[in-house]
Amino acid sequence: MKEDNLIRLVIDDTKYQTTVTKKYLSRKKYTPIDPDIIITTIPGSIIDIFVKAGQKIKKGDSLFILEAMKMKNEVKSARNGIIKEIFVSRFSQVAKGQILLRFEKE
Repeated sequence: MKEDNLIRLVIDDTKYQTTVTKKYLSRKKYTPIDPDIIITTIPGSIIDIFVKAGQKIKKGDSLFILEAMKMKNEVKSARNGIIKEIFVSRFSQVAKGQILLRFEKE
């Protein structure tokens, strides 16, 4: 057993020591979602944009219409805030994981 592949876990107050694979060690590390950005979850096209930089919005306000797989998806704000920057334009193609919009820090 290699010492460099050992990790220690604590589950329900019980300590465990286990080996891990190279795949586990080289995995992409978890990064928490930044609440100040909106990213795409599927590739598609931006059909319409309803907001501008500097605009104050409320939770539930419409931001974009994203057409993907022949469906028009209305992207709404999940929070109140002020739009800092918009990274897409009307009729632009977007990839999965692409940043669409950034809110100002609260």
